Amino acid sequence: MNLDALRLEATQILDESIELLVHAGHLREDSLIVLGCSTSEITGARIGKGSVPELGIIIAQAFLSSCLVRNMHPVFQCCEHLNRALVMEESVLNSRHLTQVCAIPQPHAGGSVASAAWKLLQNPVLAQSVQADAAIDIGDTLVGMHIRPVAVPLRGDYSELGQAHIVMGYSRLPLIGGERAVYP
Repeated sequence: MNLDALRLEATQILDESIELLVHAGHLREDSLIVLGCSTSEITGARIGKGSVPELGIIIAQAFLSSCLVRNMHPVFQCCEHLNRALVMEESVLNSRHLTQVCAIPQPHAGGSVASAAWKLLQNPVLAQSVQADAAIDIGDTLVGMHIRPVAVPLRGDYSELGQAHIVMGYSRLPLIGGERAVYP
């Protein structure tokens, strides 16, 4: 596993993916973007069976940088061992009136990316759930549960990072009213 090559690839993929989400989903500053990522899947292991903390740091840093340069709020999904709770800045949790839960992510209980994010953020907390504006899923981690309705799937130029699938989604307002309704 070449970490330098993965750093370059992850930085490019996450930056371009976020840019695509911004345009396709009409995201504004202050939007929440969730990242779910399995370092196990990136390296070809089964999800949850080969956590790579060094790769978690690389992915978390790349996602954090790409979000912050656009004034977006990065949110990191934990794995199933922490019930897919979400790592975020305490100020985001408080401003959105989200429910805080108590745990500190670890590579084998939360995931390598979430545990790296915990160390990189200034005041990290765990939220029980969120309804984000968009999400990126690297490695089939089921981030769709964190996108507010109506979720719209989106594919970019990249379909994989390492050996992990990449899927994205953003939310749109529900269209109501039927055939006589007028939409912007």
